[in-house]
Amino acid sequence: MARFAAFIVMLIPGLMAAGGIKFMRDTLFGKLISPFPFLWLQFVVGIIFFVIGFGFFAGFLLHRDRKNGKVAPRFQKK
Repeated sequence: MARFAAFIVMLIPGLMAAGGIKFMRDTLFGKLISPFPFLWLQFVVGIIFFVIGFGFFAGFLLHRDRKNGKVAPRFQKK
C-alpha cells in the first residue's frame, strides 16, 4: 500500500509537468486553450506548472538518494 501511495504522490507532479509542456507547446503553435485569455499567460502558466512538477520530482529523488547514501559528496547535507 505504501508503494501505491508513493506512486500516486509522484504521478501528480508528473502530470503537472506534462501539462505545462503541453501548454507551452500549444502557445508556440498559436493554439489558445479556453481558460486562458492570452497566449502569453498560457505560456507563463505552462512554465510554472513544468518547474513545480519537475522540481518536486527532482527533490523527491534527491531526498531518497541522500537517505540511501547514493549521491556524490557535494550533494550530501552538511
